[in-house]
Amino acid sequence: MPIFVTQGRFTPDAVRGMLAKPENREEAVRELFAQSGGKLLSYYMTFGEYDFLIVSEGPYEGVATSAIVAAASGGVVDMKTTLAMTSADMQLAFAKAGPVAARFRPAGAQSQRSS
Repeated sequence: MPIFVTQGRFTPDAVRGMLAKPENREEAVRELFAQSGGKLLSYYMTFGEYDFLIVSEGPYEGVATSAIVAAASGGVVDMKTTLAMTSADMQLAFAKAGPVAARFRPAGAQSQRSS
């Protein structure tokens, strides 16, 4: 199943709300992914540029998309999501791409002519 890594920041309104009423958001996030057809694998609070990191999986890319869109609709988080692949999956992708790349002519490249 595709794995997704999501990093996000809480807006100032979200931080104010959590200061007024502290809560553990992990269960809400787990339920969000379950309702979208996916699964929450990990949920971490982080320091630095992002406030949280989520690792999730779903049977197809739309699962992560629907969960992220639903979370973003509340207007209290800013997120980015990346597809993650295992080394074995990437090895297979390179193996499939090799023959295709050999036949592909990049934009602006001169076509090869036989002499």
